[in-house]
Amino acid sequence: MCGIAGLFLKNRSLEPELGAMTAAMLSVLTDRGPDSAGFAVYGAGGPERIKFSLRGPKHFDFEALAAQFEAVVERHDDHAVVSVPAAREIAFRDAIAVLPAITLVASGTRMALFKGVGLPDDVANRFGLAGMSGSHAIGHTRMATESAVTTAGAHPFSTGADQCLVHNGSLSNHNDIRRFLMREGMVFETQNDTEVAAGFLSWKLREGAALDEALGAALGTLDGFYTFVVGTESGFGVLRDPVACKPAVMAETDDYVAFGSEYRALADLPGISKARLFEPEPAKVYFWERQV
Repeated sequence: MCGIAGLFLKNRSLEPELGAMTAAMLSVLTDRGPDSAGFAVYGAGGPERIKFSLRGPKHFDFEALAAQFEAVVERHDDHAVVSVPAAREIAFRDAIAVLPAITLVASGTRMALFKGVGLPDDVANRFGLAGMSGSHAIGHTRMATESAVTTAGAHPFSTGADQCLVHNGSLSNHNDIRRFLMREGMVFETQNDTEVAAGFLSWKLREGAALDEALGAALGTLDGFYTFVVGTESGFGVLRDPVACKPAVMAETDDYVAFGSEYRALADLPGISKARLFEPEPAKVYFWERQV
């Protein structure tokens, strides 16, 4: 099962509504993934600061940690987004690496990532998704099949700066690909097959591939059934395996591109009655980008 929602805004005037629209899409997909949920939002930012999405105990003093690095903190339940001056990035990474209570969820100049165990509505409300703004977002509702129901196992997975991936399906060769990528210097935090898919794309992007090229390379490397939705600093991509047995529907208007595992996740979007609706084709790369 599992449900995927994605929204890429072309019309910048809609950016204040991004979180509310994404939250509504995830809510509709609850019955596809009731055990955990997560989302990534691409908001304002630039190269002068790095956003660290962190998870820790609710009593942890993120403000005291941030003060050591001239950083700014936004708390969201047991997550915090700490915006650190780029010049202090390495020192901050070193500091959190020795804090056993803190988990680095993701980092980048624009992306903030949140995930947790529970119903999608509860997860979205805990983190305040409806009040978030930005240019694009992807989200996931999980029904665990190949690993335990944990926050670490929830999607999205992020294995590179401003990069994340959500997945419906299962990969049959993820252990082989994980070993190869580890030899290439990639680091994995879980045994989840989706993290391997994210890592493969991050590795291809690190090697110089564009997003569409990285997704195309996945077709010849990743074996199994999958629908991926991928986010980068400036882009949004979709890929289905050659069999395409996992459901997917998309809508495109002059204002946005939207993805849902089912049409009902898109039904309440503005202007949906005039949208171009289509099912993404098997083994075809779809991607959209805009200047940041």
